[in-house]
Amino acid sequence: MLPTDAPGPDSLPIVDAKAEPILAHPEAEGFYAEALRSLTASGIPFLLAGTFAVSAYTGIVRETKDLDIFCKAGDWPRILAYFQEQGYRVEIEDERWLGKVFKDDHFFDVIFASPSGSTPVTEAWLEHARQTEAFGLPIRIVGPTELVFSKSFIQLRHRYDGADVAHVLLKTHAEIDWKRLLAYLEVHWELLLVHLLGFRWIYPTERDHVPAWLLDELLDRLAKQRALPPPQMKICRGRMLSRVDYEIDVREWGFADVGGEGDWR
Repeated sequence: MLPTDAPGPDSLPIVDAKAEPILAHPEAEGFYAEALRSLTASGIPFLLAGTFAVSAYTGIVRETKDLDIFCKAGDWPRILAYFQEQGYRVEIEDERWLGKVFKDDHFFDVIFASPSGSTPVTEAWLEHARQTEAFGLPIRIVGPTELVFSKSFIQLRHRYDGADVAHVLLKTHAEIDWKRLLAYLEVHWELLLVHLLGFRWIYPTERDHVPAWLLDELLDRLAKQRALPPPQMKICRGRMLSRVDYEIDVREWGFADVGGEGDWR
């Protein structure tokens, strides 16, 4: 295993968790605690994310059916192999971003990239993590900047995380590294602008939480882009948000998939 330069738990900022989610299956608590203890003992760096991180930062209490474990893109085979060796059942649901570890009817996700696979979890995620407690254990959770980024692309018909983005921006705006968030979404700056405009609309009295320089930068990009001709390749980046909901675009309407060719205008 390659060494990591990520800070140890004792050197990370501590989050006094405002709340914890409710387990949809309370009997799974033992499995989750066991999995987190085992992961910690493995020495493989990981972060707890998803609903647990949202609850810790915002105080929102809601049900969760599993755990979201984030790791570096190079470490997911190690995590799955580690648990497989201990008798757990593992699945590679999508080698671009998602694996799963099962014990009986319970499972946790191992996430190592955005759903399209275009943006991997990197060492920087570990460096900017926070420390909290879950199931009585000291655990590193994903930092607020990375949490906003990871949820920006979750926009399926049956699951939309825009509210999570707005709530995390509201409660942690002073802790977010806005330049790093822009860097994560550099290619997809329009998506960041959509979320920020949505935040301003949702919370008009809190508009100043978004730095003026960032909004100016994104609006300037938009102005420059509007002066240019449209692209020649018909693409549907909606597939990065939901492959199912935008399937017809690439199957019947001639748009390119995220990594494929489409019709020309």
